[in-house]
Amino acid sequence: MEDEASGGGIEETGSRVMGSSGGESRWVDGSEMESESPPWSFFGDDENRDGYGGLRRRLFKKPKRADSFDVEAMEIAASHGHGSKDLSVWQTLALAFQTLGVVYGDMGTSPLYVFSDVFSKVPIESEVDVLGALSLVMYTIALLPFAKYVFIVLKANDNGEGGTFALYSLICRYAKVNLLPNRQVADEQISSFRLRLPTPELERALNIKDSLERRSSLKTLLLLLVLMGTSMIIGDGILTPAMSVMSAVSGLQGEIRGFGTRKEMKIQKLMTDGTKSGFCKYAVVLVSVIILVLLFSIQQFGTSKVGITFAPALALWFFCLGAIGIYNLFTYDITVLRALNPAYIYLFFKKNSIQAWSALGGCVLCITGAEAMFADLGHFSVRAIQIAFTCVVFPCLLLAYMGQAAYLMKYPNSTGRIFYDCVPDGLFWPVFVIATLAAMIASQAMISATFSCIKQSMALGCFPRLKIIHTSRKLMGQIYIPVINWFLMIMCVVVVASFRNTTDIANAYGIAEVGVMLVSTTLVTLVMLLIWQTNLFLALCFPLVFGTVELVYLSAVLTKIRDGGWLPLVFASCFLCVMYTWNYGSVLKYQSEVREKISMDVMLELGSSLGTVRVPGIGLLYNELVQGVPSIFGQFLHSLPAIHSTIVFVCIKYVPIPVVPQEERFLFRRVCPRDYHMFRCVARYGYKDVRKEDHHSFEQLLVESLEKFLRREAQDLALESNLDELDFDSVSVRSRDSDRAGDDDLRTPLMWDQRLGEAGKAGTSLSVETSSELPSEEDPSLEYELSALKEAMSSGFTYLLGHGDVRAKKNSWFIKKLVINYFYAFLRRNCRAGTATLRVPHMNIMQVGMTYMV
Repeated sequence: MEDEASGGGIEETGSRVMGSSGGESRWVDGSEMESESPPWSFFGDDENRDGYGGLRRRLFKKPKRADSFDVEAMEIAASHGHGSKDLSVWQTLALAFQTLGVVYGDMGTSPLYVFSDVFSKVPIESEVDVLGALSLVMYTIALLPFAKYVFIVLKANDNGEGGTFALYSLICRYAKVNLLPNRQVADEQISSFRLRLPTPELERALNIKDSLERRSSLKTLLLLLVLMGTSMIIGDGILTPAMSVMSAVSGLQGEIRGFGTRKEMKIQKLMTDGTKSGFCKYAVVLVSVIILVLLFSIQQFGTSKVGITFAPALALWFFCLGAIGIYNLFTYDITVLRALNPAYIYLFFKKNSIQAWSALGGCVLCITGAEAMFADLGHFSVRAIQIAFTCVVFPCLLLAYMGQAAYLMKYPNSTGRIFYDCVPDGLFWPVFVIATLAAMIASQAMISATFSCIKQSMALGCFPRLKIIHTSRKLMGQIYIPVINWFLMIMCVVVVASFRNTTDIANAYGIAEVGVMLVSTTLVTLVMLLIWQTNLFLALCFPLVFGTVELVYLSAVLTKIRDGGWLPLVFASCFLCVMYTWNYGSVLKYQSEVREKISMDVMLELGSSLGTVRVPGIGLLYNELVQGVPSIFGQFLHSLPAIHSTIVFVCIKYVPIPVVPQEERFLFRRVCPRDYHMFRCVARYGYKDVRKEDHHSFEQLLVESLEKFLRREAQDLALESNLDELDFDSVSVRSRDSDRAGDDDLRTPLMWDQRLGEAGKAGTSLSVETSSELPSEEDPSLEYELSALKEAMSSGFTYLLGHGDVRAKKNSWFIKKLVINYFYAFLRRNCRAGTATLRVPHMNIMQVGMTYMV
């Protein structure tokens, strides 16, 4: 969308200019782009022009012209090394230490509430109950976080980025499953695209790819699956702070007289004074709300400032878990080590049957936060996360649960407050303070993950535009979204005030976690079949083993829908509707723009004056189209008495990779004949790219880049002219060779083509230097165009924006009218406008309205 794209180029340029190394800008070859002549006319002309395939074949047969960019950028991947760098042992260990404070906070605080919830469903009547529950918890941790995530899912990263949308972008890179049809062949030449080489399983992968690309229903189903997983993660961002903080604060119930929830106060009735009793009934709730408000209030200072003590605090927390667990093992009952025998799981279910099935919903809480290992991968490395979990988190969690089980063997009535009851005498208050800090840190991890998911959703066109504040100059992933932050805070307070005890919140908590895991299992299986091209038997074993376990847990947590499990489903459904509605409306709007493009025949009929007066200046028209003249340009021609002497159509496009190297950011192309002075600039971004807002730097960069493009174009035209003078024998050889070259020719710089070498063999003394370093004086048309560009620049820039209104056609279905005319329109009216993102003087902005009938 015009206003959606309007901030992109502006935001990027600050970093592009300041971060430049001073060398020549490198561009990627965009000559394989589809012809600018569109199949639809703004004035009713539906005549089709030359397609993408024909233009590309002509490019191979003869170097007609390089429409854009220096293809030496193809070699950037090897020379500049945009891939992940190998870290030293000490750097990896340092990263592993830092992961404790960001990744494992949620899972690390699970001992606060797991056994309390499990034994609220299954009363302890014998040692089988304790040993069975302990065995179930230990093997759940070993199977899902340890085996699945640490050793398999972490490898399915997208150039070091993890999460549901990272998996989706990875799949989009290998198959054209994105519903927004703006992919170009030039995008595949980005050095970080990293397509795998064929393997013996290639035929199966190609069949899956064809099926996904052919059937729109499969594309929609895949998108809904991704959006559902993302919605569940956002729901986790609401429930995790509420659950973690309230579990930590509830430890005060047994230490301070009268300190409890309403439920405990009804039972105990310890207070007689009305005012004090009213306060103490909700003491846990009030303290939890205060901590939550404080937690969300400090988010604006940034993750780096808030989390500077996270890793040491969590390291101390894990040390406490391990130490207390060892103390309880040797003090109360070391024979709980018998739970390492999985037979106790069978005995547990045999004894308790349906109650044991219900207890699975509490057991699943021991792996809450496992998805954070994958979602937060972009901040760390696979090896660091693996080391931290294997060497610290896994053993400390096992010791903590073993210690609690040993205590329960001797004191089976302590299930309601098991964590704090098993803390040695005299250590309650230090452990309580550390537990509260750990709970806040666990909440911080999910809040940050929610911000990241929202940003990725926005980049891939699945969430309305919101204000994003980058809180770190060094780490581009550290962001703060004010609207989402305050929304999460309000929802957390509502959840705590409504449920008032951790048991009911736990019922809601498990559904979101298991739902995210099932989505990850499905997407990773697709990655195995499509991208990794794994052996079919091994690829199917992954969903059969892990998917079956997760489905068993899902069946258990779904039984708690009446007891609070409906809450994450409501949250997920609301976010799913918002995200899909935005994506659906955006795709329909893009398709409408493609249909209504102005045909090249109409542009040629208007002439270089465009049917109006051309005045000095540069007009930057923002739109979403990657080819053709957008229909909104016709509105400007009709509405304005004059148009700028130089027009640049700026398209901000997100490609399915985390980061686009700045050297390969822009694609330029001339639109219409030379005397029209019209160009297209496609600015490509990854979903993790940071776009800085500095319109002055962007304007300077644009003119410099456009000047380089004009010089390159003149050089290529001179090369074409020199090649035309070669003898016919040499031309015949070149034509046959180029026909055999195929796509590999795109890897060869046009200025260093094999055809030049063959021309040399034929006796021609043509040199690269003489053809590629032509002075501007020898090309009067280039000199004129450069002077016209400088004159236009001196007259200033104007930002031409379209204020589009999207409406469903009159003959559309009622549901479509409801979604587009009301829901999507409401989101567009209340999202962040393009003019707010530009941050340019209003006197430099021109807007025209246009209605898109979809």
